[in-house]
Amino acid sequence: MKIFYRLEQEHIAQLHKLYQKEWWTDKRTLEETQKVVENSQIVIAMLDENNELQAFARVLTDYVFKALIFDVIVSEKYRGQGLGKELMSLVQNHSALEVVKHFELYCLPEMVGFYEDFGFTKELENLVFMRKE
Repeated sequence: MKIFYRLEQEHIAQLHKLYQKEWWTDKRTLEETQKVVENSQIVIAMLDENNELQAFARVLTDYVFKALIFDVIVSEKYRGQGLGKELMSLVQNHSALEVVKHFELYCLPEMVGFYEDFGFTKELENLVFMRKE
């Protein structure tokens, strides 16, 4: 597995195909996928020996207080092989994020245990997740 911090057009197209298989990203267009990649401060991609995208995550950050992790995704073919753990480790140990005070993300209840292994907690005192559409 090779690690990349920038995606070429062919990999963005591959990411879009991965997105089409997940409930939270299946409505994204290729153009939206392009913009998401371009406008994220940090992207991390894992490619196999055939240059095919197998895992991806992106981060929005101010590089001081907050780093919000999005779109942690592993190709179905490679799930269960530790790529998600390696990807999360790469995010949290990225040199540009070494002084960030809080890493944050949101996930489905069944993924809480996975993220707790990286020190994330759902115990946030009085904070409430809010959204406006």
